[in-house]
Amino acid sequence: MENKPEMRQWLEDFKLDHPLVIAGPCSAETEEQVLDIARQLKDTKVSIYRAGIWKPRTRPGGFEGVGAIGLKWLQKAKGETGLLMAVEVANAHHVKLALEHDMDVLWIGARTTVNPFAVQEIADALADTDKIVLIKNPVNPDLALWLGGVERLYNAGIKKLGVIHRGFSTYEKTKYRNIPEWQLAIELHERFPDLPIICDPSHITGRRSMIQEVSQQALDLNYDGLMIETHNNPDKAWSDAAQQVTPDMLKEILNDLTVRKKTDETHEFNHRLKKLRLRIDEYDTRLIEILGKRMRIADEIGALKRENNVAILQTRRWKQVLDKMTAEGLQENLGEEFILRLFRAIHQESISHQEKIINK
Repeated sequence: MENKPEMRQWLEDFKLDHPLVIAGPCSAETEEQVLDIARQLKDTKVSIYRAGIWKPRTRPGGFEGVGAIGLKWLQKAKGETGLLMAVEVANAHHVKLALEHDMDVLWIGARTTVNPFAVQEIADALADTDKIVLIKNPVNPDLALWLGGVERLYNAGIKKLGVIHRGFSTYEKTKYRNIPEWQLAIELHERFPDLPIICDPSHITGRRSMIQEVSQQALDLNYDGLMIETHNNPDKAWSDAAQQVTPDMLKEILNDLTVRKKTDETHEFNHRLKKLRLRIDEYDTRLIEILGKRMRIADEIGALKRENNVAILQTRRWKQVLDKMTAEGLQENLGEEFILRLFRAIHQESISHQEKIINK
C-alpha cells in the first residue's frame, strides 16, 4: 500500500487547532451515564465521543457490554450534543447495527486485529462506506499484522482510515498495562505518514495517574490525536475503572499538554540540528562496529564450547551480565527497561551466533 493522502482528509476536515480528542467511557452502562458524560464533554476539545457497546473479555463472566440498546443511547447523545459517535466492532453483525444507528466512527479492537478473517469480514461489511474506521494495534507487537488490517480496509474501498496505538501485551512486569513499544508505531508512521495515528494512553498505562505523561509523549512524537477513557464516576465503572478519568480531569490533562510545532524552518535551527545529527550518525556507526566485534568474540566462545561439549546458555553468567549492565546503564541515565530490552536482544544474537558455530 503506497501513501494515500486521502486517508488524512477526514482529519483535516475537523479544522482543529489542537490534536484530535476522542473521549468517553470504556463501557456504556446506562442511558443516564452515557448522556451525563456526553453533556460534560460538549464544548470541550473533544470531537468524538466513544463508548464500548460490545466488550471482548479475556475470560467469561466479566461485563461484556450492554449490546445494541447502547447504540440508541449514543444516538440520543449525538442528537443532544452534536458530538460524533464512535463504537468498537468485532464482526459483521456489529457493523450492521452500528450503521443502522448512524455511528460516525467505528474502531477495530486489538483482539480483533490479530484475526485477519475477522478484519476481512468487517472490511467486507463496510465496503465503500464513508464512515471513519480506526484499527487498533494487535495485542502482540506485530507490525505486519497491523498494516495488514489497514490494507484490508483500504482495499474494501474505505478511505477514511486511521490507526490507534494502545500498546502491546507482555509477560514482563512493567509500569505499563500494555508496553508502548513506541518504535513500532514510529515505524508505521514513517512508512505511511498520511495515515492518522492516535494514541490510547488509557490502555497503555492502565492507570489514570500516568495518562498525562503518555499523552505528552505521544504528542512529542507527532501523533495526530488521543483516545482517553472518561467516566463520570470512574471508581464505580463497570470495566477498567483504574484507567478512566473524570471529565474535569480530562479537561485539565488537555489544557496542560504542550503541542509542539512539526518543524522549524529557520536557518539557525536546521544548522544546529544537522550538526547534532551528524554526531548521532557517528556514534551509531561506532555502535555497529562495536557490536560486530562483540559477536566475533561470541563466535570464539561458541567454538570453545563446541570443543568442550558445553551448553550454550549459561544462566548464572547471563544474570551477572544483565545486573551489571542495568546498574551501569542507570549511571548513564538510561532507562532500566531500555537496558533490559537492548541486552536481551544482544544476548539472543550472541546465542544465535554460538548455535551456528556449534551446529556446523
